[in-house]
Amino acid sequence: MWAIALKEFRQLRRDRRTMAMLFLLPFLFLIVFGYAASFDVKQVPTTVVGPGAELIAPLLPEQLDVQRTDTEGGAPEAHDALRRGEAVVAVIAPGAAGESPQVLIDGTELFAAQAAIRSLAELQAGGMQKPPQPDPEASSTAGGQTPSALGATQVDILFNPDLRTAVIMIPGLCGIILVFVGTIATALGVVRERQDGTLEQLAVMPFRPRDVFIGKIAPYLLIAAIDMVVIVLAGVLIFDVPFRGSPATFALGAILFLFVTLGVGVLISTMSQTQGQAIQLSILFMVPQFLLTGLFFPLYSMAAGVRWIGYILPLTYFIKVARGVMVRGTPISSLWIPLAVLAVMAIGVFALSTWRFRRDLAPADTQARADQ
Repeated sequence: MWAIALKEFRQLRRDRRTMAMLFLLPFLFLIVFGYAASFDVKQVPTTVVGPGAELIAPLLPEQLDVQRTDTEGGAPEAHDALRRGEAVVAVIAPGAAGESPQVLIDGTELFAAQAAIRSLAELQAGGMQKPPQPDPEASSTAGGQTPSALGATQVDILFNPDLRTAVIMIPGLCGIILVFVGTIATALGVVRERQDGTLEQLAVMPFRPRDVFIGKIAPYLLIAAIDMVVIVLAGVLIFDVPFRGSPATFALGAILFLFVTLGVGVLISTMSQTQGQAIQLSILFMVPQFLLTGLFFPLYSMAAGVRWIGYILPLTYFIKVARGVMVRGTPISSLWIPLAVLAVMAIGVFALSTWRFRRDLAPADTQARADQ
């Protein structure tokens, strides 16, 4: 028994990928669920517009993190800020005395919206605390408005008035499908060719490595595109998820993201000798994608030391594009940053995976020519 246990331990020690997975996954789960997996949103990005913005901003609950004030703006600017994803809460501060401010909340940010609603409800139920003395000059600018009416705010939830989970999950589910097909299916398909010996046969045929590479990923590209269309149609027709934006912008983001996942899948296949190793590496890539990209937990509710991981994961940026286009109708001009990041990732990952794939084919090709 001890001899068998010792033999198994030595084999496990030689399998570095399995050892890395056994130690990295528990550490990853500890980090995620200890620091990142938080439904308690402590800071909600907020913008305040209107003539009384300077007076109202200091009186808002601490949970509403005011990041911008605009005394020249109004309701259109507040609505546009939410549609572009610049804030989760927009407060419209009127200039006339006695008028109550209006609060607009982005319903696509489910947990942040719920936190904002709770903080405003507590403010209304508990009454106003003694407000700071307003600046007389600012008061005259605001038309003599006093902050005493802040507790009677009118709250409107935009884009997802009922705060339904399906509205925010369906766009994210499109990303999950692309990650699964692009990463696991592609990696397993290429590794299977290597295990069966057909990859070496392709190498000695009159095909360029680029042709072999494109031919291998083309079926997965088509399957992933069909799956994504089915998910979107099912979400719109069955779950009543809105699609307010441009299909072309959504398709552009999906194509860029799919090229990233396909490149990662091929890259994993070049580092794996068996399908088991490919699955292990795919799991290490996919788990952070599900938990650290804003799919379930808002990025701004995560600890600063963990949040940066989400910003280097491609699903983070596809979720911004998918939710922005489908639910908020965000224009492409406001999505150029996530689209640009996905484009850079696609170029980098695709170039690296192509280079490694060509290198895998080169030894077999060279050996075949030497045998001739």
